[in-house]
This record gives sequence, C-alpha cells and structure tokens, in this order.
Amino acid sequence: MTTEQPGLFDIPEKKAEKPPEARKIIKSRPQIPFLPGVKYYESFPEIIDIEMLRQKASGCNGCGLRENCQQVVFGSGNTRSGIMFIGEGPGRDEDIQGIPFVGRAGQLLDKILAAADFDRQEVYIANVVKCRPPENRLPRTEEVQRCRNYLEAQIRIIQPKIIICLGSLATKTVIDPKAKITEVRGKWFNRQDIMIMGTFHPAALLRNEHYKRPVWEDFKLIRQAFASLDIK
Repeated sequence: MTTEQPGLFDIPEKKAEKPPEARKIIKSRPQIPFLPGVKYYESFPEIIDIEMLRQKASGCNGCGLRENCQQVVFGSGNTRSGIMFIGEGPGRDEDIQGIPFVGRAGQLLDKILAAADFDRQEVYIANVVKCRPPENRLPRTEEVQRCRNYLEAQIRIIQPKIIICLGSLATKTVIDPKAKITEVRGKWFNRQDIMIMGTFHPAALLRNEHYKRPVWEDFKLIRQAFASLDIK
C-alpha cells in the first residue's frame, strides 16, 4: 500500500501529537546581531521605528562625547533606498547642522555620489558614533562600543541591501575589527543577505589625491551592484 491512497479504508487518521518532552525543549531562534561584538539585547530590540530610535539617541549620555558636542547627529536620507553609507563620526560642521557629511568631506562625497548616479537625498547616511569627538579626533574604542548599538538598531530597522563603509573605522566596526582598509576596499562581503564594501573616507581623498582613482573604481562597482537589485 502506498501513501498515494489516503483514506483507502475510510478510517479517520489521528493527528500525531508531539510528546510533552519535545514541547519543553523547543525554543525560539536567538536573534543574531549584525555588527561584530554587539549583544542583541543591548541594541534596543524593543524599538522598531527609526524616529523612536532617533529620540532615544538624542537623550543618550552613554559616553563622554555628548558633554562636549552641540547635538546628536543621528543620520539622514531615505530609509527605503536600499543602500546605506556609514562614516566614522560627525565633525564641526555636522555638529552645527545636525546632519552627517556636510563639511568639506561631505561636499566631496556629494560629488562622488552624483558622479555614480546617486542622489544624496535618496540614500541613507549615518556614522558609527553620533556625537562629535573633540578636535575631530577618531572615536575611541569605548565610544564605539557604546554607540554601535544605535548603528546596529539603525541597520535592523532600515534593512539595507547594501552597506558602504567610508573609512577604516567604519570598516573595522562593520566588517571586521582586524580589517585593513587598504586590503579589503573594493571587495564585497556578505552577511545576513546584506552586501558590504569598504572604501576610503572622503576626508582621506582630500589629503591624498592618489586615493581618488581607487574610490571611483569602488563606486562603479557599487553602482553596478545597486542597479542589479530589485528596490521597491
């Protein structure tokens, strides 16, 4: 007799039940953070709205950076664009305006985006830390560890299909703490179905023009990958 003849003798079949022991050991799948080193329960899992997260960040005093800056620079742009650019931290101009990448490096980024057929207003831009470090220094390890929980939540809520890390710090924070920007830039990585690439920070291009060519080559790859996605 095969299983292709159900009810052959019109005998009702009893629905199989799982033994009590099986029910006890069933657990929900643990949430896996996106960023290396982040603990899921510390990344505000109860917040599911980007504006709620912005409000949460605006009241943060988790590290000493908030004491010396004018405001929290949370992020800006289209949360539904499918692509997210991540820098290291706000500078003086960003601290004044409350918008990431509006200083000289930001103006250069705008030109690069436009050359690669991206509209600045149609991508999402954020930083690893949301408050300006004094004298525009790089964020310290403890500051990154505190603030990356907000970045983790941003990524979880926005759900980008592509993440571009601008500079070494963003690359280490998002891709791998041991990553070297000179070795990994221009290469695609994939985690949780998100494509990730690191490239030089626009500020580095202002200091070293030799970086302009490799960054342009990277952005051509980014443009190609973004064009192949089904963004709705």
